[in-house]
Amino acid sequence: MMARRRWLLFPAVVVACVCWQAFAQSAGFSSIDTLVDQAVEQKQIPGAVVEIGHGGRVVFRKAYGERSLEPVREAMTVETVFDMASLTKPLMTATAVMQLCEQGKVSFNDPVAKYLPEFAANGKQDITIRQLLTHYSGLPPDLSLEQPWEGKSEAFAQAFAIQPATPAGVRFVYSDINYIVLGALVEKLSGMTEDEYVRRKIIAPLGLRHTGYLPPVEWRDRIAPTQYEYGVMLRGVVHDPTARRMGGVAGHAGLFSTADDVAVYAQNLLDRLAGRPSKFPLSRAILMKMVTPEQPATATALRGFGWDIESPYSSNRGEILPVGSFGHTGFTGTSLWVDPVSDTYVIVLANAVHPNGPKSMTALRGKIADATAVALGIVPDGGRLSARLTGYNESLSGMRRWIARNGDVKTGIDVLEADDFADLRALAKKHGGHLRIGLLTNQTGVDAAGRRTIDILAHADGIELKTLFSPEHGIRGAQDTEDIGNATDAQTGLPIVSLYGATDAQRRPSLDVMRSLDAVVIDLQDVGVRFYTYETLVGYFLEATEKIATDIVVLDRPNPINGAFVQGALSDEGAESYVHYMPLPVRHGMTMGELAQYFNRERNLHAPLTVVKMQGWQRGDWYDSTGLSWVNPSPNLRDLEEATLYPALGLVETTNISVGRGTDTPFEIFGAPWVDGRKLAHDLNARFLPGVRFVPVDFTPQKPYPYAGELCHGVRVLLIDRNVLDSPELGIEIAAVLHRLFPQDFKLERIDTLLANRDVLEALRKGVDPSRIAEDWRSSLEDFEMRRKAALIY
Repeated sequence: MMARRRWLLFPAVVVACVCWQAFAQSAGFSSIDTLVDQAVEQKQIPGAVVEIGHGGRVVFRKAYGERSLEPVREAMTVETVFDMASLTKPLMTATAVMQLCEQGKVSFNDPVAKYLPEFAANGKQDITIRQLLTHYSGLPPDLSLEQPWEGKSEAFAQAFAIQPATPAGVRFVYSDINYIVLGALVEKLSGMTEDEYVRRKIIAPLGLRHTGYLPPVEWRDRIAPTQYEYGVMLRGVVHDPTARRMGGVAGHAGLFSTADDVAVYAQNLLDRLAGRPSKFPLSRAILMKMVTPEQPATATALRGFGWDIESPYSSNRGEILPVGSFGHTGFTGTSLWVDPVSDTYVIVLANAVHPNGPKSMTALRGKIADATAVALGIVPDGGRLSARLTGYNESLSGMRRWIARNGDVKTGIDVLEADDFADLRALAKKHGGHLRIGLLTNQTGVDAAGRRTIDILAHADGIELKTLFSPEHGIRGAQDTEDIGNATDAQTGLPIVSLYGATDAQRRPSLDVMRSLDAVVIDLQDVGVRFYTYETLVGYFLEATEKIATDIVVLDRPNPINGAFVQGALSDEGAESYVHYMPLPVRHGMTMGELAQYFNRERNLHAPLTVVKMQGWQRGDWYDSTGLSWVNPSPNLRDLEEATLYPALGLVETTNISVGRGTDTPFEIFGAPWVDGRKLAHDLNARFLPGVRFVPVDFTPQKPYPYAGELCHGVRVLLIDRNVLDSPELGIEIAAVLHRLFPQDFKLERIDTLLANRDVLEALRKGVDPSRIAEDWRSSLEDFEMRRKAALIY
């Protein structure tokens, strides 16, 4: 009779039985037998069920050892029901939240307190649903069990009242409380208990037969027992003590299931991702968000919504399946890993806590994943999946990007020389073989040998360099004033037209001058920050070509703070200025050539634009990975560290704060005579901002800069890890702390000159937590990143 029931419950598995057995033998799954048998023999686990799917079918399914050692011994079977522990989180709770989002009932960036007002207690009013899903909420790992308590309502009350351990969005801390609260959210918005909701909306649509909370008594003989509790072996009662106190139904634990049911879930998930027919209860678009990185932009632990991608908990991926695949584990000994690239899933279910407490399965899970990959002929993908999903490189596990590399980058002028000025000669053909050009440049316009672009182009055959244009700071980059007049280049005798002055007309190229030129070549080192005026000047040259037929040629150079990070609030449409050419985030992650293409496209300028591309530059390259010599792009950006901090400190320099101009360390320190440096450093350090620390410092700026000759008190910013720093968010963190500590002295409203975002300014005025403000601009950043793709070259 039992055999008959198995056939009815698992027809697909039984029909495929002969096929997968033959495939397993030919593919060499015997190594999995060896691994699991050894684990059983060494008493790491009493037994296990391993089930593997590949290419749309089950290719391996086998039970090992025993499911019960005490009080009686029972053989493990493939139909064994397991306490899934934390696999509850992605399989049910996160999926339920994704459904609510798809229905328009919640938004990931919404504060949890919008739906659960009690949750706002003790400073949690700005924690978002996204932060709960990805474990970046700052909440502690679990509710206290030191005092007796009982019931789901009591657990919810404790979770709502708890105080954060760290600020939200700063650190990855795996927390059951996150999912207890998400379970409460599901119940509040659906009007159903979580067990009822998932039964109707997830379990039933997938056709899962032996999955659910509070398993019925008729399942008991097939359930793998866990461990003794007060002398009684837990069997069919949730192992997690918090979930047990909650009555067995919780967002973080409590689910029971079988390997076959988890296989059905995983296969339907893969089918939905691949666009094949599927019963998975989410659309492909929303499921893609669930399984791709959604943690804070600078975080080192990569988490999807519910799923682990690359974190200290992702060892069950092994060494071969790619970073960018996803999965999860459960404390009792359960795990699932899914690789959409190879169309594979690996299920390992064990009751490793049986009979007397947990034993580590970390190594075994990873070895089974590797054995699966070898058996199926899966090879490491060299980081392609992680690069496609995240832009990160997996060469250093958990580090997101290379710390550095030893590159050999050729800039646009070097490429132009090596190609014998091919791009300019092509333009010259349109003008009878003779090309009259202007050059927008400064001291950064040099080739690898240190020769000025001015001199190189002045002596190029068939090219007549007629006019030089200089940006802010002048042709030598040494003047820090608006009073920069026209001049003559001493070496070549060429006229220099200054494009930096007090009026808009003084900052734009003259159409009369432009008409005398067939092309304008631009060779400027940008710093990758929206309010750097060189970028606006490039936009003005592109605009000028709407009225005349002058070509624009950009000799590209690296973004010194790399092209992989896109950070900060987008500037407002309609507030354009010399420090805000068009809506861009503070840190846009583009080179000057890419920016020119973006401006041309987004502003519909249709300028005749040529970008002479670099060779050898990669998006993740900081300037010190290029092999190029540093040339100060402006007088107060003297090294890469200052450029790295510039998007932060630059944001506040239009207020009444000194950012160190007139000292030896501009953009590394900030303060004012009325600042208490010790208190400022203390409060900033209390924010635990990734990548930086703060120490009190006194300094005296020199003329002609703010507070010249006055003793200023403030802080020095210590750059600890540039790869995890969100520099624009650091800028608003600084502004927020200054506004809170010194409300009578700090002129917050002046930040809008470079911030150029009224919503962010208003939020700062109201005292909204900066991490909450940063969450609010996340969706606009995602939209921007989609738009900028068409302009990217590298």
